[in-house]
Amino acid sequence: MADKHFSFRRILNSMSASKTPSNTNPSVTIRSATNDDCAEICEIYNFYIESSVITFDEKPIEPSSWQDKLQQLKELSLPFIVAKSESGQLLGFAYLAPWRQKSAYRRTVENTIYLKPNAIGQGLGPRLLSELLRLGKDAGIKEVVAVISDSEAETSIKMHKKFGFKKVGQLPGVGFKFNRWLGVILLQKSL
Repeated sequence: MADKHFSFRRILNSMSASKTPSNTNPSVTIRSATNDDCAEICEIYNFYIESSVITFDEKPIEPSSWQDKLQQLKELSLPFIVAKSESGQLLGFAYLAPWRQKSAYRRTVENTIYLKPNAIGQGLGPRLLSELLRLGKDAGIKEVVAVISDSEAETSIKMHKKFGFKKVGQLPGVGFKFNRWLGVILLQKSL
């Protein structure tokens, strides 16, 4: 498992170094996710489960779990979006989910964004986050919380800060993956 983890770092470093960010790639379409997208969403997410500490999940997830999540978010009128290439390849996904289950939190959400490794450095993360924030505001969301690993997620933290997220807390040592303790950084933005 550690070998996969270190190869993940090499992949990200080489991609970040070799690509020039482009925030306006007209060949990429951002749209609402459908059940047909769930297998590709699953493939992207499972890559991060198996090779990184960006997610604290440790076991691969089945596409049916993503179909369930998609249905739950639709029922709550929360956005779940995907970025698709001109050729139809899913390059990334993003969604807003309830922050907590208690009703008083109903206008507070947590955002999630994952990109296919070969799509990193193309400006898709900011495009997905921008669209999520717009859709969240339209849905009556007041607060967006980002819960980001305190290891290997510097790019995500920087991106969120560029969108006006402020660091509001840190929880050290709350997760254990790949034989090490990991924490999370909490960022928040008011819409």
